[in-house]
Amino acid sequence: CERCQCHSEDKRTAILYTLLSQNLNHSRGGRSPTHQRCLCHQRRTVCLRTPHITCQAASNVLVKTVSFMKNLPSFHLLPREDQLLLLDNCWVPLFLLGLVQEMVTFEVMETPAPSMLKKILLDGQNKQQEPERTQPTLAAVQRLQCCLNTFWNLDLSPKEYAYLKGAILFNPDVPGLRASLYIESLQREAQRALQEVLQPLHPEDQGRFAHILLIASTLKSIPPSLITDLFFRPVIGNADIVELIAEMLFEITG
Repeated sequence: CERCQCHSEDKRTAILYTLLSQNLNHSRGGRSPTHQRCLCHQRRTVCLRTPHITCQAASNVLVKTVSFMKNLPSFHLLPREDQLLLLDNCWVPLFLLGLVQEMVTFEVMETPAPSMLKKILLDGQNKQQEPERTQPTLAAVQRLQCCLNTFWNLDLSPKEYAYLKGAILFNPDVPGLRASLYIESLQREAQRALQEVLQPLHPEDQGRFAHILLIASTLKSIPPSLITDLFFRPVIGNADIVELIAEMLFEITG
């Protein structure tokens, strides 16, 4: 992080800190200590402040998201391969809509850094271990919270949520679909139903339909890895979240 100036904000002069920094610097090939832990906005890693509460709330939302798909007869009429493709493509925006609808809020804090003394003592012992899990960055989490706040400002009704979820789920542009034409018709039907609901609820806001679809498109820009690492990795470990959701959807056992 050569352009980052954040290291200048914390100048430590303790003898132990200096000695340990020199030791680490020497063991890593002379790399500058400023590379050990960058505190700039884009690189700062964070985690949930109350993971036991937030992860439980997120799990409840995920269960409701799967239930939404299971209760759609038109979804179960699709080939199993198409159901899996839509699931893989759409679970994140559907889950995020669930967070908004359930009013799930969360706070993050900076990921605790391992002490330099621990790094020195364990140097060379971690080579046979699995690589450390990735951590969400503060910038990525703030983008996510911005998307959620934008939806909260829309103050959608339950029917608006339901039809918008249908419009997101039935995405005919997902590559590899066998029934793309049928899925496209389902998406148009969901969008038409959403538009019909909006007219009596917001007759003065003619642009609300386009505005909702535009904001919904931003949910697709949130990477699944961010959602998984932030809300589910503390619970599922290294398991594949999409495989777990598929098991929930199709009630696979064993």
